[in-house]
Amino acid sequence: MKTPDFWHSNSLTSKLLTPIGCIYGFLTQLRLKLVKSPKIEIPVICVGNITAGGTGKTPVSLSLAKMLATEMYHPFFVTRGYGGKLQNVIVNNKKHTAQDVGDEPLLLSQQAPVAVNANRYKAAQLALQEGADVVIMDDGFQNPSLYKDLSFLVFDGNYGIGNGKIIPAGPLRETFDDGIKRADALIILGKDKHNLSERSKLPVFFGHTEVVQTATTKNDVIAFAGIGHPQKFYRTLQSQGLNIVETIDFPDHHFYQKKELEQILHRAAEMNADVYTTSKDFVKIPISMQKYINVLEIAVVWDEPEKLTAFIREKIKKSAPKAD
Repeated sequence: MKTPDFWHSNSLTSKLLTPIGCIYGFLTQLRLKLVKSPKIEIPVICVGNITAGGTGKTPVSLSLAKMLATEMYHPFFVTRGYGGKLQNVIVNNKKHTAQDVGDEPLLLSQQAPVAVNANRYKAAQLALQEGADVVIMDDGFQNPSLYKDLSFLVFDGNYGIGNGKIIPAGPLRETFDDGIKRADALIILGKDKHNLSERSKLPVFFGHTEVVQTATTKNDVIAFAGIGHPQKFYRTLQSQGLNIVETIDFPDHHFYQKKELEQILHRAAEMNADVYTTSKDFVKIPISMQKYINVLEIAVVWDEPEKLTAFIREKIKKSAPKAD
């Protein structure tokens, strides 16, 4: 889905949908209270959010996996594999496609092994069997199918929590206050323009995204994306000095048809423009067409990486099973 414009303000539409949002929020909390989360034998780190899409969870998850690997851990990701048709598999990015396992698992598998199952406990069991000594849940903060030893809530500092209302009236999956009751720390990417760090007593870790490889072209650019907040991607391209002459938005997790991509490439040829998309979208493009499309890769840069590493290390140490 595309992020509705009224999620940014207290419009009439938002107000009319508020009662439905209250019911949604109530049912979410009821489910979390009624379902007992089973615990796996290894630590589980949840990288979640309370807003629908676009906060930067996946870049954060990739960064944490890299951080854990430098600490001599063997992290696995567990994810439901949204949009994929396969379940209870370890992602093989040389064999599996986005249609098989989903777009985000393919992207995550470039950093660490990924276990796919809508039931996160079963995914974690599979990861454990394959040699994981720590699990990173990409998303799943509101999913009670697996006990979480450490939960981060990720926020886009520029967007905050939108109009502060629950789906469908706003972008929230649950209220800010309900979310922080179950979280261990906040992660804010970019400037904290909505003072979220002051609304809780939880530790807060700040970071921002940077382009991994500088994008350079003398041509104009057509950009397309199927993510929660595509404007973030377009602004990043512009920050690289690229002249965007056209943008094309697709729903989040959109699976591209060959005809759609051919139309974009034909349009670019007419305008003598280069085509750019995100890493998440790029993995869904047929290999035969990838050579015609540029990808802008980003990574999270932490303000205080040593502090974050020490925090995770201590939490993992406390949650690790005690030796007999």
